Amino acid sequence: MKILVCISHVPDTTSKINFVDNNTRFDTTGVQFIIGPYDDYALARAIELKEATPGTTVTVLNVGLADTEPTIRKALAIGADDAIRIHAEPTDSFFVASQIAEHAKGYELVLMGRESIDYNSGVVHAMVGEMLGLPSISPVMKLDIEGTKVKMTVEIEGGKEQVEANLPLVAGCQEPIAEWKIPNMRGIMSARTKPLKVVDPKAIEPSAVSQKFELPAPKGAVKMIAADNVAELVTKLKNEAKVL
Repeated sequence: MKILVCISHVPDTTSKINFVDNNTRFDTTGVQFIIGPYDDYALARAIELKEATPGTTVTVLNVGLADTEPTIRKALAIGADDAIRIHAEPTDSFFVASQIAEHAKGYELVLMGRESIDYNSGVVHAMVGEMLGLPSISPVMKLDIEGTKVKMTVEIEGGKEQVEANLPLVAGCQEPIAEWKIPNMRGIMSARTKPLKVVDPKAIEPSAVSQKFELPAPKGAVKMIAADNVAELVTKLKNEAKVL
């Protein structure tokens, strides 16, 4: 079985976010980048499937510029066999999905996170499925393969749903589909020589362009109100917080 895992290159969740050039460009100074956490779950499940099924191969794919290669090498160190980097800036969901779909043909299982944590659009897997003419399921919390049938547990509003589909398919993953894997020294060393193919992007115009970014308003100071002063609490909730 051939598995393709699409990974994003995103700022660490502890990074301080700033913008430069009149808030038109993200400031990467001092920012640590990581594999998108949801993509990490997808990768971990792919490696588990590879270990459980002889002959399975795992390819990771990233849409990004040269600065994403350390993130790709980490995915190779975790256990992927090879990698593809589509040399383009991931400007919007449609653009990214179009690039992925161009290289995802021939894989029985295409895994990715339910969403990236930088833009949180959560639509790339659905777009890829549509472009390939394949079922797209998300968010998948459990995924098992029996022959050509895939049995999944999917989160729905207020509960979970059991879903079955046939290979090939596209799945957007989230916890607890697998435990994150930490690369060991052997994996790190072997990742240096694993194939990483860089390809030019498909010619397509981005469907959206970010013109300006804005940080959330800073949080105000905490106001302490005595426990027995209910009248003041109600007044502030009504007049200041405007939640009543």
